[in-house]
Amino acid sequence: MTTRPTLLGYVRADALSCAEELAAATDSLAAFASAEGFTLGTVYTERDTAESAAFHALLEEVKRSDVRAVVVPAMHHLGSVGTPAAMRQHLEFHQAHVWAVDSKA
Repeated sequence: MTTRPTLLGYVRADALSCAEELAAATDSLAAFASAEGFTLGTVYTERDTAESAAFHALLEEVKRSDVRAVVVPAMHHLGSVGTPAAMRQHLEFHQAHVWAVDSKA
């Protein structure tokens, strides 16, 4: 049996309007992971963008593990502690490829 690589998720709750959208976003990350040949690991949910604790926890997991892939519902979810491009660069600096389920956003 082949082990599928792990894909981590990141979602900003403030970028969504309600709990149902948060659940749908998480479901979309799981569907993306499965379709792309990954197993979805931890989905980090940012609830307080001023603290950005979830992003920092995600970054720490990328640094200490062999996980090299992160998925977000859309790139604007990476905009909690800086620009989406800067946050993506932080992840890519640690060899984590970043995908967006909705690559048009």
